[in-house]
Amino acid sequence: MSSPGIRLPGDPPGGQRAVAVWSIGVAVYFVAVIFRTSLGVAGLDAADRFDVGASALSTFSILQLLVYAGMQIPVGLMVDRLGTKKVLTLGVVLFTVGQLSFALAPSYGMALAARALLGCGDAMTFISVLRLGTRWFPARRGPLVAQLAGLIGMGGNLVSTLVLSRMLHGLGWTTAFVGSSLAGVVVLVLLLLFLKDHPEGHEPPPVKQAQGPAFVRRQIAQAWREPGTRLGLWVHFTTQFPMMVFTLLWGLPFLVEAQGLSRATAGELLTLTVLSSMTIGLVYGQVIARHHAARTPLVLGTVGLTALVWAVTLGYPGGTAPMGVLVVLCLVLGTCGPASMIGFDFARPANPPERQGTASGIVNMGGFVASMTTLLAVGVLLDATGQNYRIAFCSIFVLEALGITQILRLRKRAVRLEGERLVASRVEAVHVPV
Repeated sequence: MSSPGIRLPGDPPGGQRAVAVWSIGVAVYFVAVIFRTSLGVAGLDAADRFDVGASALSTFSILQLLVYAGMQIPVGLMVDRLGTKKVLTLGVVLFTVGQLSFALAPSYGMALAARALLGCGDAMTFISVLRLGTRWFPARRGPLVAQLAGLIGMGGNLVSTLVLSRMLHGLGWTTAFVGSSLAGVVVLVLLLLFLKDHPEGHEPPPVKQAQGPAFVRRQIAQAWREPGTRLGLWVHFTTQFPMMVFTLLWGLPFLVEAQGLSRATAGELLTLTVLSSMTIGLVYGQVIARHHAARTPLVLGTVGLTALVWAVTLGYPGGTAPMGVLVVLCLVLGTCGPASMIGFDFARPANPPERQGTASGIVNMGGFVASMTTLLAVGVLLDATGQNYRIAFCSIFVLEALGITQILRLRKRAVRLEGERLVASRVEAVHVPV
């Protein structure tokens, strides 16, 4: 990343116009997160509505995340090839239809298909928003812009926790989910009317006509060969999933069934997690923008603290932790989302603009693969152990250990190559008029 005083060749100007256009893309992502996390506050209701157990319930989120993760590289290629507006438009249509179908699904199988469709549309949002940020803002703003996008997305999680949960219990399943799907229509209209892929005078290079399988393989292979891309994937893998698993599905059942809290109190703790994430996102973005070397310490510190607090919570005598411990757990889980955004900041400087979407897709797969794996593991272990949450949630430590090993293996080479590229870009920037 560049220092604040240096403008890199081709840097977009930013400004109010950039903020306005970028805000539309972020609004789409905001709604996608509402739909994605809606099951987190409706998990117990879904189990009753479709008469399913823990493993079948976890399949909703697993299938949704499986589709999401599987779509990341294709979506990255689509963004690089078609641009942000077209991909976001398709995404909004798909996740809105998915949310509406979930509201009206008469059976478990139909509901599964609806969540898969929702996951497909959701998969097209975040990478597009990241691409939009790189097209409209200077490179030095990259870390902060990415963290802000994640922070606003967490606001969607907050809406699920505070608003959708009350609609669900006050108005009923169908009305709540049909009503929420209208938000997708609103952002679709805004997107079609006002969003542009890039500012005038900053058009990307023309896309080559040869876009066959060989090009796709080469695009993926070149992004994967970069240590920064692989490091970004493992950072995302290791940091995101503890919060994702907690807020997406298993947090509410854990707090109610294992910790003996009321639904209202459990909902307040989930809200605390989201508020913590939004606050920490601002802090992490500012710290990284000013001190790029802080990226790895922030990642390792977040993972270590998360593991420690989970160990205290699960190991508490009697199996029921006091409220103070649960509050600390939710506050610490809030750091996981902002830490996962650091993964993109390792991949961004390692890849040229024409490969940003593909690289971001690879990185974004990490956390969702880890989340999907843990969601499945928790559900299976709960059924196998008679709802023993202490054993089920120990699966978190296994994936954290795997991720930390890979981060430590890749970080030195990735940081060295990034430093060499930064020096080269500064030399080139000297010849660019500001």
